[in-house]
Order: sequence, then C-alpha cells, then structure tokens
Amino acid sequence: MKEIAKRLRIRIPTKIAFRKFVNELNEWWPKEYTWSQEKLKEIKIDGRKGGLCTEIGPNGFRCDWGTVIEFAENELIGLKWQISPKREPVPNPDKGSSIMVNFKQEDSITEIEFRHFDFKNHGEGTDDYRKMMDSEHGWEYILNCFKIYCEKRTND
Repeated sequence: MKEIAKRLRIRIPTKIAFRKFVNELNEWWPKEYTWSQEKLKEIKIDGRKGGLCTEIGPNGFRCDWGTVIEFAENELIGLKWQISPKREPVPNPDKGSSIMVNFKQEDSITEIEFRHFDFKNHGEGTDDYRKMMDSEHGWEYILNCFKIYCEKRTND
C-alpha cells in the first residue's frame, strides 16, 4: 500500500524544531484532532524509545494513541500510530501504522521528511484511511499547524 510522504521546510534551527515537535505537542497539535477537543488538558509524546504518546482530557481521561519506536535526539522520531480508521485507539502497536519524522539542518532552515506507512496493519478500511490522512484535512493540515507554530515563535 502506498505511503504518505511530506516535506516541510521551517526557518528555525533543527534542534529547536525537533524540541518543538516532540516536547511542545500540546501547543501546536490541533485540538479538533483529539478525542477531548476543547476540553483537552494535554497531548504529549514521551521522547524516548518505548515512550507513549498520550492524550489527557477532562476528569483524568487518558488515551494512549501511539508508541515511540525510534528516537535520535534532534534527528529522528519514529512512532507506531495506534489510531484506527474509525478514530478509535488501538492498544496493540502491531496493529498500528508507522510514522517516521526526520529532521535535517540546511543552513538556517530545517527540512523535515515525514512518512506515514504500514497502513495495512490497521485492517479493514485502510484505503480510505490513508486517503483521508493524505488529504488537505490530514497530515497536510497537521504539519502546517506545526510550521505556523514554529515560525510564529522563532525567538524561543
């Protein structure tokens, strides 16, 4: 099955871009793309191999939506995307797709290579799921939220 591949260029150093992607997810991830929506308390990535990607909502609601499978500080983060085509959490990482995000410095610009693949692991509905995630309302929108966040806050 075809993978999703995106490239993004951001006018900040790679070290800062990586930190913002991993440690400031709560600041840039669109709340409308969470289960808690406007009642979201926190969405985060535990930046280490084996770390969990977690959403915390109202009344202590917790949902783990991914697992870190690769981590190289300031260079790469790999995740198991444990959200089904029905937008339900998938506890078993073997039934999730994979995401790899590479960060590379080019002069004063960070180039980000984003790949989402292994959709077949989700089972039924994967073709439509991949198409939706590859649309203007999927990763294009989400990654643009990240770019806007980074470039508005260049002095951090």
